[in-house]
Amino acid sequence: MSGAASGNPLLEAWTTPFGLPPFDRIRPEHFRPAFDAALAQNRAEIDAVARDPAEPSFANTIEALERSGELLEKVGGVFWNLSGAHTNPEIQGIEREMAPRLAKHFSEIAMNAALFGRVDALFRRMDDLGLDDEQKRVLELTHKRFVRAGAQLQGADKDRLAQIVERLAALGAQFSQNVLADEAGYRLVLETDEDKAGLPDWLVEAARRAGDELGLPGKAVITLARSSIEPFLQFSTSRALREKAFEAWTHRGEMGGDTDNRAIVAETLKLRAERARLLGYPTFAAYKLDNTMAKTPAAVQDLLDRVWAPAKARAAEERDDLAALAREEGANIAIGPHDWRHYAAKVRKRKHDLDEAELKPYLQLDRMIEAAFDTAGRLFGLRFAEPRDLPVYHPDVRAWDVTDAGGRHVAVFLGDYFARPSKRSGAWMSSYRGQRKLGGEVRPIVVNVMNFSKAAEGQPALLSFDDARTLFHEFGHALHGMLSDVTYPSIAGTSVSRDFVEFPSQLFEHWLMQPDVLRRFAVHAETGESMPEALLDRVLAARNFNQGFATVEYASSALVDLAFHQLEDADEVEPIAFERAVLERIGMPAEIVMRHRTPHFAHVFSGDGYSSGYYSYLWSEVLDADGFAAFEEAGDIFDAEVARRLRDFVYAAGGRQDPAEAYRAFRGRDPDVQALLRKRGFLAGEAQPPGADS
Repeated sequence: MSGAASGNPLLEAWTTPFGLPPFDRIRPEHFRPAFDAALAQNRAEIDAVARDPAEPSFANTIEALERSGELLEKVGGVFWNLSGAHTNPEIQGIEREMAPRLAKHFSEIAMNAALFGRVDALFRRMDDLGLDDEQKRVLELTHKRFVRAGAQLQGADKDRLAQIVERLAALGAQFSQNVLADEAGYRLVLETDEDKAGLPDWLVEAARRAGDELGLPGKAVITLARSSIEPFLQFSTSRALREKAFEAWTHRGEMGGDTDNRAIVAETLKLRAERARLLGYPTFAAYKLDNTMAKTPAAVQDLLDRVWAPAKARAAEERDDLAALAREEGANIAIGPHDWRHYAAKVRKRKHDLDEAELKPYLQLDRMIEAAFDTAGRLFGLRFAEPRDLPVYHPDVRAWDVTDAGGRHVAVFLGDYFARPSKRSGAWMSSYRGQRKLGGEVRPIVVNVMNFSKAAEGQPALLSFDDARTLFHEFGHALHGMLSDVTYPSIAGTSVSRDFVEFPSQLFEHWLMQPDVLRRFAVHAETGESMPEALLDRVLAARNFNQGFATVEYASSALVDLAFHQLEDADEVEPIAFERAVLERIGMPAEIVMRHRTPHFAHVFSGDGYSSGYYSYLWSEVLDADGFAAFEEAGDIFDAEVARRLRDFVYAAGGRQDPAEAYRAFRGRDPDVQALLRKRGFLAGEAQPPGADS
């Protein structure tokens, strides 16, 4: 049945500007039949390749695979983006159904013996096929994907792996929905003046707006959105309420009942370990890391160990500073995790004469977006226009037509910046459509999703400095997608190894901390005046403040992730007990909690994207610290030649090269690991702020 005949907009040819999805016409009931049609079409495409009587060639096998699945990508691009950014119970039900179905579908493709036979035959005579470098890379990666997905397994082992993959997909979908339910269901209602003690006016106003949105008009409500809970923990002078809110925040996914994730984590770990054994690896970490820059769990452990000791030492110094200030104020307490942000803000004020209330008016969301756009323009020649007729999926979403210096269309960029109950927490970049040249030029549609607090009507939204850094971080990912310039979709944009994908995003953060950028775009919301030089100096001086805490909070999560996935036998693991044992072994400071505790560690358990891979932010930070030094060495943070190499070998190149080779092509040498410790302020020398977590 044609899309027009069925009345299903997901199955029609889209005539919207730039081929954007017609969001106003798409309803939840359209997704199941659209997925059915797309899966059937993709199965037919795969069968045609596998059964082709002609001798395998790059064109009739690899390129045919690259061309297949266009409808499935189109339908899935809309669905999976909405399931994260603007979901509802109907979409969540479809997600629980479709996650295992799609996993089964792709597993069947990977285990199609006839299809793999064609790919394997080409791989074995790759050097005789007359392929260019990009084609060789695509063939190599295609073959590796088949092997890693179990194409060489036989009989019962092949069947068992298919079952595991399908079950893991279902568990991952349920995990993320449980976390969202715990986040959306929590309200800390501030009833009295004592409940609001210490909170700045902008936070109380944001809490009132949250109350209105949650059906509690006139009430000030703190939610578990990071943009709500973190400033509350910082400013509230009620230690009891801070502890209550912190307890809820750190126990998402561990609250009992239908949304408790502990059993899901246990089953996930057991199945991942079995999957690795079936594929010939001793542990799941060994399996996952074999396909990364790090290559081995030992290499990851070495990097984390090198950072852990100096981070703990710095955190101990920071804790002593907080305790001393608390005693000065008459609080004879041992600093607890719910106290850290509160007293850290006061210590930062004392040491650097810097506080959020003074800084926030200079960090308007619109101006920070302009700053990111301007930086991209000066580096890569991009221009951003905001037509008002582009379709979007929520009234808060903004859309830009991105062009190059010659006026050629490069991409559509969507920005979805504000928290709401229908959106999962965190910040991320995704694509509705990827870039490719195969079969004709197709330019990408890229989205950044954030969870900032929305301002009152007519008022500018104001960011914390961490919020502004997150905006730059995710826009770095967006540039990686938008600037992609490859032929084959499987290697386009962010389709690179997990521990390289954070390099372009973390590198882009550096420009936020440049005086030239802040002078132009950090403009006071009321007076319109630029940030005073004295305040700018204090911001730069405080860039490594609290880095012991930040590094311990992050690295402990990475160490627990790695330890979980180095288990050879995960049959009897109890996740919380195991987490506790790892933290005791590494000497986790009692005053700090993991940035992502296991029951809500979505990076690792709502799919396996970052499983055994949460370390990758740190690995990429080695690259970004060393990479930005190339601009500093050139004497110009917008040096045209360095920017050209960065674009050609990193942002535009996708997975065209091995990431280590890509970095060397950009930098001219391997990265200097010491740059990471300097950046975090653990060595003498100039340092930059840490990478944001996406």
